[in-house]
Amino acid sequence: MCLFPYEDDPDPEERVPAGPLCVPVRPGTAEVVLRMFRTPLGDRTAVGFTRPDLLAATLGAEQPWIRLSESALRALASPLGVRLVTIDPALSAPAVTPVPARTTDVTVRVL
Repeated sequence: MCLFPYEDDPDPEERVPAGPLCVPVRPGTAEVVLRMFRTPLGDRTAVGFTRPDLLAATLGAEQPWIRLSESALRALASPLGVRLVTIDPALSAPAVTPVPARTTDVTVRVL
């Protein structure tokens, strides 16, 4: 433990709880399901945002979400084998969707 805390320390020794988080979910019939994401290295992670506008800017305004504490998010993700929680990710890739086959007419002339 560091005896002299520095506010500009880029790698704090102790984690500070993020407070209430806006957590993206997938709506179900009677309940909602947490959305899990992947880090750039492929690890599964739960995601939370500190403000609704940050969630909307990253995932879109139509993304449903619920309010959870960081500890509740960790407790819900843990049984799924997800140990990592990412707070306020800045980037997200669009959902993977199959590319429709092109249907264009091609005319070939033989000379």
